[in-house]
Amino acid sequence: FRVEDGAVVGGTLSEEIPQNEFLCTTAEYRDFELRLQARTSREDANGGIQFRSHRTPGSPEVVGYQADMGLLGGDPPQNIWGALYDEARRRELLAVPDQDGLAKVFRPGDWNDYVIRCQGRRIQLWINGTQTVDYTEPDKKIPQRGLIGLQIHGGPPSEAWYKDLRIRVLEE
Repeated sequence: FRVEDGAVVGGTLSEEIPQNEFLCTTAEYRDFELRLQARTSREDANGGIQFRSHRTPGSPEVVGYQADMGLLGGDPPQNIWGALYDEARRRELLAVPDQDGLAKVFRPGDWNDYVIRCQGRRIQLWINGTQTVDYTEPDKKIPQRGLIGLQIHGGPPSEAWYKDLRIRVLEE
């Protein structure tokens, strides 16, 4: 990760990215609203914003929720901007935005406003002012507190850009 043009940039366009990489807070958050802008260098680049996450000892991996960015392979590919993924735990998409609705607001290759709001077991995501996810965690064993992190996904050369990050802690 590096700072370029006032943004935090994960990844590189000059070589393969050997594994997922994360730049995480040292503080843990439970109930909060995070606002930021994000973009990727290529349409098929993959990144995301981790939250309520924990580092895995002895590994670069983190475990927790991820507000996703990118395309998921398929024919046609599925846009997963504004989707909720469970990184390294269940390893599955928990909620996916309506593709037609997302296509109306998503700006490929440009900055997109991302909002992540967590209160209790409820997780809400917005892209460019349009809500993409309203999810309530049914598993009471899953921690609802953790780190916030920025991700670049391992794979072909690519970059995930993040800027104007603002967090507001909500009353617990």
